[in-house]
Amino acid sequence: MTIADRVRVEEVTTLSNDWYVLKKTIFSFLRKDGVWQRQSRETYDRGNGATILLYDLERQKVLLTRQFRYPTFVNGHDDLLIEAPAGLLDNASPEERIRAEVEEETGFRVSDVRQIFDAFMSPGSVTERLHFFIGAYSAEDQVSEGGGNVEEGEDIERLEPTIDEALQMIDDGRIRDGKTIMLLQYAALHIFKDQPHIG
Repeated sequence: MTIADRVRVEEVTTLSNDWYVLKKTIFSFLRKDGVWQRQSRETYDRGNGATILLYDLERQKVLLTRQFRYPTFVNGHDDLLIEAPAGLLDNASPEERIRAEVEEETGFRVSDVRQIFDAFMSPGSVTERLHFFIGAYSAEDQVSEGGGNVEEGEDIERLEPTIDEALQMIDDGRIRDGKTIMLLQYAALHIFKDQPHIG
């Protein structure tokens, strides 16, 4: 029996279709004890996305961004949010989208990117599946200033901490973005683990 055999959708109501789509669904779920239980859930569909951590092994650096995020601001984060570059797929493949997004946000055009995993970031309410990438970069890869899409309200700064500095920024609370923490921890375990550390 698959999960699809255990779900009976009974009613779907669209609550909002403004920026993204918020739906309320009433369904029955077949519990492991054999009882069908009626439930109600709201799901926020903003599409799937991709994120990337660019790294420079020689200089022990990673490339991050910093920008204003209103949802974090209203939840008490009175600062810009430090993040790995990311964006929604918008009908492109994850690799195509992340190449375009990293250039738009950072100004770097990278040739070699590799997907390492994908994950549901907030599965209790958001449908988004996020594709995680890594890629090497160097100063020669910069083709523009980046900064994001002004028409979409983006005003993005670029940061290049060392991997040790970035990990310290997690420890002291300067980096609070989940996808970025996951990518930095992956990098510490798999990319920089055998490298001599600077400083």
